[in-house]
This record gives sequence, structure tokens and C-alpha cells, in this order.
Amino acid sequence: MIVIDYRDKRPLYEQITEKLAQLIVCGALESNAKLPSVRSLAMELSINPNTIQRAYMQLEQDGYIYTVVGRGNYVTDRSDWQKGFQTAARQELTEALGKARSSGLSLEEVLEMARKAYDGPGGPPTATNTPPANNETKDANASSKEE
Repeated sequence: MIVIDYRDKRPLYEQITEKLAQLIVCGALESNAKLPSVRSLAMELSINPNTIQRAYMQLEQDGYIYTVVGRGNYVTDRSDWQKGFQTAARQELTEALGKARSSGLSLEEVLEMARKAYDGPGGPPTATNTPPANNETKDANASSKEE
């Protein structure tokens, strides 16, 4: 689930926070899914439980998880954290665009870079690489879970 990079200069709790947030954003951890207990995750990663607790506190402040006293930590509904995630993405994009403009990149160059990044490595969606519709995704996920 989570792999710690001990060569990374960032504190362990930041790495854990980032990895759990990524799992939530990509849907690997579904809404209202129970997270591992602080103690069990600390034992699994061989780190201090206070580090896990700090990561969980940060995730809760960021709106990704919520705590039920005596029950544990759970993933927040997507709609609850997505607004904050989008706000942060807009802020980062605004800062990046300011740097691009001040470095002399033209609007055309920036737009082309944005198109390539937004479409992903496979290029724009086509009949062969278009993501399945919601129902097809659910069916594919259900069949992969059964295997």
C-alpha cells in the first residue's frame, strides 16, 4: 500500500500523507473506506505511531479523511474533498503559468504543453483509447475484484 523512501528529504509523515492522498484521489481507497489503525500501519511500516497519527491529522485537516471516535479513520466522500483539491490545483496552475510567462514562454507553447499534459501520454482520447463509460468501468472493476 505505502512505500517509504528513506532517501527522500521530506519527513516521513509528509510522504505518508502524500501517498494516502494519492490513493484516495485515484479511487484506490473508496469513500467511507476504513483506513488501517494507527498502530497497525505503524507496525507494517516499522515507524513510530506518532508519525502515522501526524499524517492522519494532516489528511483530516485537508479534508481527505474523517475520524469516528472509538472506531477509526475513514475516507471522506469524494465531493467533500474534491473542491479543496481543485482549488489547490488552480492555485498551483496559476503559479506555474506566472513562471511560464515570466520565463518568456509564449501562450501557444504553454497551451500546447497543457494539451499534451492533459491528454496524457497516449494522446487525445480516440476510439481505441477512450476510457470506458461509468457502467463499463464498474463492470470491469467488479470482474477484476472477483478474480
